[in-house]
Amino acid sequence: MQKHLVIIGTVWPEPNSTAAGSRMLQLITLFQKQNFKITFLCSASKTDFSFDLEKLNIVTDSIELNSESFNNQIALLQPDVVLYDRFMTEEQYGWRVKEVCPNALTIIDTEDLHFLRKAREIAFKQNRELVFEDYISDVFKRELASIYRCDLSLIISEHEMKLLTQTFKVDATLLHYLPFLVDVINTNHPNFSERAHFVSIGNFLHEPNWQTVLQLKKLWKSIKKELPEAELHIYGAYATEKVFQLHNEKEGFLVKGRANSVGEVFSYARVLLAPIPFGAGLKGKLLESMQFGLPNVTSTIGAESMQFENLWNGFITDDEKDFVAKAIELYSDENLWNEFQQNGYAILENKFKTNLFQNEFSNKIDYLLNNLKEHRQQNFLGQVFQHQSLQSTKFMSKWIELKNKN
Repeated sequence: MQKHLVIIGTVWPEPNSTAAGSRMLQLITLFQKQNFKITFLCSASKTDFSFDLEKLNIVTDSIELNSESFNNQIALLQPDVVLYDRFMTEEQYGWRVKEVCPNALTIIDTEDLHFLRKAREIAFKQNRELVFEDYISDVFKRELASIYRCDLSLIISEHEMKLLTQTFKVDATLLHYLPFLVDVINTNHPNFSERAHFVSIGNFLHEPNWQTVLQLKKLWKSIKKELPEAELHIYGAYATEKVFQLHNEKEGFLVKGRANSVGEVFSYARVLLAPIPFGAGLKGKLLESMQFGLPNVTSTIGAESMQFENLWNGFITDDEKDFVAKAIELYSDENLWNEFQQNGYAILENKFKTNLFQNEFSNKIDYLLNNLKEHRQQNFLGQVFQHQSLQSTKFMSKWIELKNKN
């Protein structure tokens, strides 16, 4: 009998706008390869950029926030597996799923660890090194509670796996490492001399992308001075007025807004600049730069958990002067550029190829579906966090529901 996966999304996937949107489509593909029937539920409105999930034979439906109508919806669907697209979605709906479908396997796709991103942002904005206390925020407590309440959490980066298992002693059986995935590695891209200009990309709903552009504004004049013909093209969905105010034709600092095609932009740019000051997870733009044969200059946080045997498809530096020097060197040296382009292809082949992860993921899901009771008995803390006295989100939701009725 065909198994049924219900995905509960905070937003409808936008693979051309966000790395999270691409990631969701990769997960859908993995489950479809396991012959799952899929339903996608979401309370947000669709936009012009939302992916048409019906094309993939996925049933979609909207859900009402803080409403018992969701209980009826999920009861009718009777899923074997429920996937939450981030921990906040689990907070909102997890207790309802547990009440109505207690035997459904529950999974969170963490996307990246929100508490880690938050801790780094605080340290960055206070202009200091991160200390352990920065981790222990409200976001940390909520995210960890969510991880314990679920049967499995998908972790996108090796650094985050290590942080959870070694620093915070989360049982490894509750976690599964699943990075971004690449099916086909195409090495036939425009060469060095067919490309021109620098590029930066990132959706502006994500604070690290805005901070990255501010860093670039600061560094660009020094690069432009040495390479007067070069321009820097800034792309990103959801750019606001403050982003467009940075546009300056004379400086060659050009804010372009949403890219129609990342492939087109990346195939004809010569170097990607990504001095990412904080963040977590894996950086979609850096994976895509490897896919389109585009070397980059980035920060330690940018390249985190993405190198293979110390190979990188460009330079990694956190020093501003060095960043400028490396950007100029990479833009000007064809032999170096070619070497780094090949490094990118090697990283994709050895670290992100779908076939490296597909079977293991499939086996994990099968194992949990067949041994769910035993798995849950071992997760003592999960049982503690399921206890109703700790479920403030449940009672807040019930209070809102009651208020709405009145």
